[in-house]
Amino acid sequence: MTGRFRLLVSEAWRSLGANISTTVAATLTVLIGMFLLGLFIALGTWTVSWSNHVKRELQVQVNFKANATPAEVNTEARLLNQNPLVKAGGVQYVSKQAGWAYMRKNFATLAAEVPSNPLGDRLNVTPAHAEDVDKLYESIVKPKLPAGVDTVNDGKQTSHRILRVARAIEVLFTIATIVLIVASILLIANTIRLSIFSRRREIEVMKLVGATNWFVRGPFMLEGLLTGLGGALLAVFFLILGKAIALPAILGHLTTDPDVHAWPFPLQALILIGMGLGLGAVGSGVTIRRFLQI
Repeated sequence: MTGRFRLLVSEAWRSLGANISTTVAATLTVLIGMFLLGLFIALGTWTVSWSNHVKRELQVQVNFKANATPAEVNTEARLLNQNPLVKAGGVQYVSKQAGWAYMRKNFATLAAEVPSNPLGDRLNVTPAHAEDVDKLYESIVKPKLPAGVDTVNDGKQTSHRILRVARAIEVLFTIATIVLIVASILLIANTIRLSIFSRRREIEVMKLVGATNWFVRGPFMLEGLLTGLGGALLAVFFLILGKAIALPAILGHLTTDPDVHAWPFPLQALILIGMGLGLGAVGSGVTIRRFLQI
């Protein structure tokens, strides 16, 4: 077994050196495919993380009348905490004084025209799932507004726009990833097919002298593995360079929220290496099948 494996490795290595042009072409194909996939994973996972962050920011505001009693506010807060559509701990109390201080700080011109605090207490309510914001709103206002409540605001237009954008991002990320993987497989398979086609006579001779399909296929699949590994490692190297050079300039224009981030780079690197190995092996294994039918 050891001797057979050594022979397999030596044949694959010899073939890589003897067909240097196709080896370089296959490696560069893997490099380009994995580099683009790495960029897309980083950008896509950051964008999905951002959309999830924005969805978590969706809230329903329950605004009480200026003369609402503490008992009315506490009763509504208790009912909302028991509502299954509300996130655990998702009811935040904002006093009329805190609301007025915020208004004076952020809307000083408008607040200066108001002689006294016209605001009432407020409850900021976070839904358990962003998609349930409409259901949560309906559960509060129907069949009628709770005692002491003036208005209930769910920011319908904003929340619906956010949810549509988030869904579009998730769908586009999934579709684009699939398309990019399929395109990489086809490019790599075609490049490897050129290498195998140039050695079809060698394969025919091996078959005619009694070599099994797996004995013929083995070196080619190992070549594909080595080519895929080389291309993936180069892609990781260039991504590291890009991360060190370009990322600092880009970060200044992105959100700084700590919960918005792409997948960790070591995980992305492992995915790219695994994909490179898999694409190289599958591309070689599938492509050589037609040449084994002798």
